[in-house]
Amino acid sequence: MDLPDVPLLSMLRERMNWLHQRQDVLSQNVANADTPGFVARDLKPLDFEQALSQSGNAATLVTTNTRHIAITPSHATKFDDQETPDQEASPNGNSVALEAEMVKVSDTQSQFQAAANLYAKTMSMMKMAIGQP
Repeated sequence: MDLPDVPLLSMLRERMNWLHQRQDVLSQNVANADTPGFVARDLKPLDFEQALSQSGNAATLVTTNTRHIAITPSHATKFDDQETPDQEASPNGNSVALEAEMVKVSDTQSQFQAAANLYAKTMSMMKMAIGQP
């Protein structure tokens, strides 16, 4: 079993992928803040129960030899986005509120940093458990 295939680590990777894609969507909102008719977008929130059930079912055990157990890796999926106008549209039809978008960007950045720190700590604990420095 490879360390990156541990369910906790795969859930953290999926969370970081979602946050990365959300950052891309939010940056498009900020970049188009003055574009007439642009509607703000955001990703649909991750469903924790669904992610938890997928991580438990994503790894199926396959035995090729009585002494070997292989785990098949799960594949990341593209996340769905949706229109999320932050405010009433301006006279030119734009619905992006820069202040709200910047709050979302900051929140996304801090959540990504927390997930990355947790991933790194988990990896270092597992390395310590198997005796690697």
